[in-house]
Amino acid sequence: MRIFETMQYYKISMAKYFLLGIFLFSSTLMMGQNIMTGADQMDKYLNKLQGKKVGLFVNHTSIIGRTPLSDSLMALGINVTTVFSPEHGIKGNKADGEKITNEKSEVFELISLYGQSKRPDTSKLAALDILVVDIQDVGVRCYTYISTLTYLMEGCAVVGTPVLLLDRPNPNGYVDGPILDERFESFIGLHPVPLVHGLTLGEYARMINGEGWLDGEIKCQLEIIPVKNWDHSIPYSVPVAPSPNLPNDLSISLYPSLVLFEGTIASVGRGTSYPFQVIGHPDYTGGSFSFTPHPNEGSKYPPLEGLQCFGVGFLNQPPKYKLDISYLINFYHNLKLTAKPFFDTDQFILRAGTDQLQIQIESGFSEAEIRASWQKDLNEFLKLREKYVLYNN
Repeated sequence: MRIFETMQYYKISMAKYFLLGIFLFSSTLMMGQNIMTGADQMDKYLNKLQGKKVGLFVNHTSIIGRTPLSDSLMALGINVTTVFSPEHGIKGNKADGEKITNEKSEVFELISLYGQSKRPDTSKLAALDILVVDIQDVGVRCYTYISTLTYLMEGCAVVGTPVLLLDRPNPNGYVDGPILDERFESFIGLHPVPLVHGLTLGEYARMINGEGWLDGEIKCQLEIIPVKNWDHSIPYSVPVAPSPNLPNDLSISLYPSLVLFEGTIASVGRGTSYPFQVIGHPDYTGGSFSFTPHPNEGSKYPPLEGLQCFGVGFLNQPPKYKLDISYLINFYHNLKLTAKPFFDTDQFILRAGTDQLQIQIESGFSEAEIRASWQKDLNEFLKLREKYVLYNN
């Protein structure tokens, strides 16, 4: 639809038409490889929001060009009444694990879903005519945005509020790792999917609905605005860091491999300027790289704070989108004779989604043997995934 036709169709004023042109033009300038996120395609959803009480599930990654989605919508006359934010807050600047009280806004009610409760108050959802979701995810099961999305979908299903999801590409678009054993379900792993699930947020939401994963197998009224000019084979560089400790493409690509270390005695660089780009421990031997964690904006209480850690650094390497557990096996064997056990079993199992990975590593399994143990479940998941994929290669 041409912009003039868009103006006529939505009956927006010349001033708002001018603003719409700026938003669309700036988003075009920001697009790599002509990729258009769901949010970029305002002509496909603006009419669905006019005259309605609109809620948003957004954070700092929810942008059109350089402009926050909320600002763009309100400038065009959309009545945004309530905004829900995930872990790290609306600005994405809260430290890892930091509980967030409701942040302040003069123009809408701003509700944190990573504070007193991780579940939304259904009365807040019932007061809306529609909930719009626009969040940059990274495609890893223990990244908490998908859990918050699940609780919002569940609440919307209960009260009958429709969900409109503006999709974004998944930078980790492959499928790998162990499937979650439902005995170990938690906020960092709600569903029986692999560690790296290979789905966009929109595809994941379709799977949640389709597989009956909401409480009581209820379904929410869900509509997706798909990404344009992209599929899972196309590399995607996120325009904004999705959280404080994933500051760049390298950290995002290493996150699936290094997040498992969060259940061990090793550090992955929280409290440094290169989180999820290094691995280390004071007792590691044979490493040529060292770093010392200190509290910073991304991590108030970093593991091994103030201790010089030796190990491996991946700095200045190109992103490598692959799950690699050889680092984990190597560090286990290097550090298994230290005074403190290498694995914090409870925390490791929650991230791995299974108790088998720790058992296999401690039993001396090779990476190839461990990978082979995943294959049957992964093949079954890949068949399931096909029902929900929107972006075939």
